[in-house]
Amino acid sequence: MTTDVTGILRRTALLGSVPAEDLEAVAAVSRLRSFRRGQVVFTAGDPGDSLIVVVSGSVRVVVRSADGGQLLLVPHDAIQDICARVPAAAQALTDAIAANLRRLTEAVSDLVFLDLPRRVAKVLLGQPRGDDGVIRPRMSQEQLARQAGGSRQSVNAALRSFERRGWIEVRDRSVTVRQAVALARFAGDSR
Repeated sequence: MTTDVTGILRRTALLGSVPAEDLEAVAAVSRLRSFRRGQVVFTAGDPGDSLIVVVSGSVRVVVRSADGGQLLLVPHDAIQDICARVPAAAQALTDAIAANLRRLTEAVSDLVFLDLPRRVAKVLLGQPRGDDGVIRPRMSQEQLARQAGGSRQSVNAALRSFERRGWIEVRDRSVTVRQAVALARFAGDSR
């Protein structure tokens, strides 16, 4: 099976506006790597010498856990060169860094200023949902607890409270958001 690395890069926000010739040069120096479920992709302190594009699967950013399928590693020098020559790529990178900084700042602020049930509500609201309100992909209570910064038992109590109020429905390990506005109001979120 041949993987269209140039096509993968073209679909990223960072490199989507890069001219074809430049994109092909970046694709030529990039390499595909497969990872097993649970395999560590990188750890704190590793050199930041590559841009990582998740091709398939998912990656969980935690202290010592990763869950992914196949990743594309683009060398730092190639990204630096493209950003120097293509202003739109440099702007896309700056925008991505700023968005991550905002997200991390908000997460730290939530840990300081919000109680656990409100953090759980914000995490639920931040998950992708179908038109039917079902959060996809499913999250275990352990995953939800990690994102909200609490214990699984405390998260379970918050979920039961939300369910009693009719804001969510928990069935077969899936969560359906029934009243997003009420949940957002509770969380102090202006979504």
